[in-house]
Amino acid sequence: MGNYELQITHYQLPIDNVIVDKSKAFALEVIALYKKLRDTNREFVMSKQLLKNGTSIGANIKKAQQGQSKADFYAKLYISLKEASETEYWIEQSIFKSYNLCYNAVSKRYPL
Repeated sequence: MGNYELQITHYQLPIDNVIVDKSKAFALEVIALYKKLRDTNREFVMSKQLLKNGTSIGANIKKAQQGQSKADFYAKLYISLKEASETEYWIEQSIFKSYNLCYNAVSKRYPL
């Protein structure tokens, strides 16, 4: 796939975007972890919060690409950063420590 560019207002973003790709891959990992926690460990509340935060990172990045201005673009990216931080919190505090899952393997593969 070539590196095409999309014109948005007065600045350009590449269509092939590593941040978009990584956020999609991370969302798929979060979905798989949510299903495992829900089905195997019967954990519903914290896993649902992880699912909401972990998948909203990419959604906000996609919204940023459609920003109406540079300030709007940065604001939406900052929301993604805050969602990533909260996702990290749920992974560290609620999910991985409580269920003794392999935090180091995931954090090395998808550093936040």
